[in-house]
Amino acid sequence: MSRIAYVNGRYVPHAHAMVHIEDRGYQFADGVYEVCEVRGGRMIDERRHMERLARSLRELRISQPMPPSALAVVMRETIRRNKVRDGIVYLQVTRGVARRDHVFPEREVQPSVVVTARSADLAKAERQAADGVGVITVPENRWERVDIKSVGLLPNVLAKQAAKEAGAREAWFVDPEGKVTEGGSTNAWIVTMDGVLVTRPADTGILRGITRTVVLEVAAQQGLKVEERAFSVEEAYVAREAFITAATTIVMPVVRIDGRPIGNGHPGSVAQGLRAAFHEVAEIAL
Repeated sequence: MSRIAYVNGRYVPHAHAMVHIEDRGYQFADGVYEVCEVRGGRMIDERRHMERLARSLRELRISQPMPPSALAVVMRETIRRNKVRDGIVYLQVTRGVARRDHVFPEREVQPSVVVTARSADLAKAERQAADGVGVITVPENRWERVDIKSVGLLPNVLAKQAAKEAGAREAWFVDPEGKVTEGGSTNAWIVTMDGVLVTRPADTGILRGITRTVVLEVAAQQGLKVEERAFSVEEAYVAREAFITAATTIVMPVVRIDGRPIGNGHPGSVAQGLRAAFHEVAEIAL
């Protein structure tokens, strides 16, 4: 089946989807994005994603391209046209097309909107969660406003490539104080030997992950103690468990960090329990 993309008001074959060469997203990474899980043909946590999109747009002073309700219709239609039952829908909004100049366009331009959707193999994801994944650590080298979900992801790309070359799934950025910030495309968590969940506060130092937010709610329902604080790489090495969260991974157990086994080297019960209960708490669109 041919994939379909939405590009600036039109549904077009994915292979022929294109934007102008002077789109500011292409030339300056002047844009933002969201990735929403699709399960059973329905978007997961749509409201939260749309709220975060609106915040990112405000922070970069990009106009809303259309009302959120209309954008939701476009996303659902893209999912439908691609016959995605389980997978993701990707939304990108850039400042639009203008003569190349670092400053904002003098006249207001229409933001560019791209939406794509693709299926995912849930059985493969479950097998991966049953085995757990590895992560490596890399120096933090990103700009300070990573709380904005910007399309400027080159440091993340390089970190993820380093992880792949090391046989790992993810890379954790580490700040100059030796504390983990977050992953290349995920939030980072550990479980201490005392059973406390630890994850860095979602201030301007990390992205406030939607999956992270839901996991905090799941943890509260399960009566787990949570500390939102920075944790060191050394603390992660000796943790009982570790895991990562994102719309593309849900809760994914981490069993190795920099080649060192975490806990007993197998997915832990806390991560597994959070993963199992996640969709009982997440908001599923009608």
